Amino acid sequence: MQQIILLVQDSVPDAEAIRDALNNSTDGYFEVQWVLGCSAALERLRVAGARGSASSVAAILVDLHLPDSRGIETFDRLFRAAPHIPILVLSSTEDEALAKLAVTRGADEYLFKNRLDSYLLPKALRSMIERAANSEALFEEKERAQVTLNSIGDAVISMDVSGKVTYLNIVAQRLTGWPQEQALGRPLEEVFRIVSGVTGDTASNPMALAIRENKTVGLTPHCVLIRRDGAEAPIEDSAAPIHDRRGEVIGAVMVFHDVTVARAMTLRMSYLAQHDSLTDLPNRVLMNDRLVEAIALSKRYGRKLAVLFLDLDRFKQINDSLGHVIGDRLLQSVARRLCDCVRKSDTVSRQGGDEFVILLWEVGTAKDAATTAEKILHAIRQRHVIGRNDLYVTASIGVVTYPDDGTTAESLLNNADFAMYQAKDKERDNYQFFSADMSLHAMEQQSIEGDLRTAIARRDFRLHFQPKVNLLTGAIIGIEALVRWQHVERGLVSPAQFIPVAEKSGLIVPLGRWVLREACRQASAWQLAGLPPVRMAVNVSAVELRTQHFALGVRAALAETGLDPGLLELELTETFLMEDSRSTLIVLQELKDIGVTLALDDFGTGYSSLSYLKRFPISALKIDRSFISGLTSNTDDASIVTAVIGMGNSLNLRVIAEGIETLGQLEFLQKNNCLMGQGYYFSPAVSAEEMSRLLQRSSLNPTAVEEGHSDPAKAPDDNVQSAVTL
Repeated sequence: MQQIILLVQDSVPDAEAIRDALNNSTDGYFEVQWVLGCSAALERLRVAGARGSASSVAAILVDLHLPDSRGIETFDRLFRAAPHIPILVLSSTEDEALAKLAVTRGADEYLFKNRLDSYLLPKALRSMIERAANSEALFEEKERAQVTLNSIGDAVISMDVSGKVTYLNIVAQRLTGWPQEQALGRPLEEVFRIVSGVTGDTASNPMALAIRENKTVGLTPHCVLIRRDGAEAPIEDSAAPIHDRRGEVIGAVMVFHDVTVARAMTLRMSYLAQHDSLTDLPNRVLMNDRLVEAIALSKRYGRKLAVLFLDLDRFKQINDSLGHVIGDRLLQSVARRLCDCVRKSDTVSRQGGDEFVILLWEVGTAKDAATTAEKILHAIRQRHVIGRNDLYVTASIGVVTYPDDGTTAESLLNNADFAMYQAKDKERDNYQFFSADMSLHAMEQQSIEGDLRTAIARRDFRLHFQPKVNLLTGAIIGIEALVRWQHVERGLVSPAQFIPVAEKSGLIVPLGRWVLREACRQASAWQLAGLPPVRMAVNVSAVELRTQHFALGVRAALAETGLDPGLLELELTETFLMEDSRSTLIVLQELKDIGVTLALDDFGTGYSSLSYLKRFPISALKIDRSFISGLTSNTDDASIVTAVIGMGNSLNLRVIAEGIETLGQLEFLQKNNCLMGQGYYFSPAVSAEEMSRLLQRSSLNPTAVEEGHSDPAKAPDDNVQSAVTL
């Protein structure tokens, strides 16, 4: 490719001589473009610049004595117009001083006009052009390196072998506080001051070590950079030696960055990994670590410690009815009060949900732990003002001591958990110390749960049925389905034993699904056998009702068995009505829309109010057997039953008395207009076959069921507690 040479010469003979010399070169390397004056040359350069590289000028040959410009001014004008193009000055021997001046001002070379030939001139031009190209390439490479170093997030600083600073990028200037123009040539220790973050002593220079050992080295851990203004910043870095072409070390470069944010983030993440984000209390992990440490120290010095496992009572009711925001603020309020009840040396932790664990170091006796538990119960039951809400909450606490109730963190926490559940089962808002019986009870519960899973998979259950009768005629007008478990080893397991376990473990959901479908199937089977249709009642746990798509499951059971929805009654507990009124209403309305009826079981034993009966689509009330048993001997029970019957009749609700066992109880209920009842006076829960015979006898003779009553004293225990079951 030919190189364009711009010749600026007003002498025709000199111009032709130059053109001949270049045209006669051996490789035809040059294309000469000739202009007569400086102005014409400047215009040519302008046009070449506008057109791009295809018409660019590779070099300029210029005679400094032109018609429109003379002397050094000619060179200066061309150099300003094209500082990147190499310029060769054509000079006479008399003007050599002027030519040398031009070289000092930026010209690449000068040649005498009377010594130009086809060898010297092309060689000089080629040398100039190559040097210019190399210089441009070097400049571009250096510019790219400069831009790159100033664009990266890390700081870069270099020094020579004498320890003087030779370079800082923008980030290094910002971190050290030294502008490059002030830092260059200064000792590195003056610009880059580092000390140990542990001792505060001056740290060794990593670049000096890189030069000395001729290898890449890292900064001493936990180093701190002291800025020019005295501010400090933790840094991390690495340094490497710089070599010349011969491999000799001529300096070192170091890359470093500020790790203030990273270290703060690491510390924050470490903190969050050990603390509860809501209450800022130690979490389960940190509590376990502290408990392990406390046990080790207590063992070494023969001291006693205590662990309190706390669970809030009915917190879910508040959380669901008022929202999680209010619930979270209540937990924060409880956390503050717990901390106020213990010493600074003790630990209060949140285990999750509404569970807390308190570690009491160095308690003198178990009585000291009891005193703290009482203090905590009193503090928690006081009013909590959350926004515009005045909230009241209580707690159940399980208490254990080391080494009496366990010698490991796991055993202490497990036993405290057992004790807490005992406190909750007993009466709530109290504390219970762990006892060995609790552990045996827990093991028994776990055993039952394991057997339950197997029994559900194998369907080792059957239904018994207890009639509901018209108290005036004795006719059977309803049936309650009750589940029975025939264990291969335990025999007939009382529902009071396995139903609570099923509810806590969630196994009540598949079990309840089976009971519902089987009860509907049996009711349909009786109708197909020609027996009169009666309403089938099935107890439903609050756990089942809280599951998604419960109503769809009821609809599916009815469709599968062909039972009329109006012949299915679901018996609910008062506890479920209180838990979350909004979601409860939705579920109950879905069931009502299906066509099933809803009854409130064990009425009077919970915390129901008239507002619930008004809001929810309840069709029947079942008076709990505990009130019926005292009708003839306890005036309070008699008054309560009379009031419930009157209230139910006033609200157009069916009222059903449970647990009728004597003629006196029956006569009292008849006298006070209670029209429905069930109990051993009429019949215990019986098998499907026996129930078929009772239904047939009832249809033929309404008083037959009354005549067939059995002695309740001879009934098995599991039937006595049948109302507890599904």
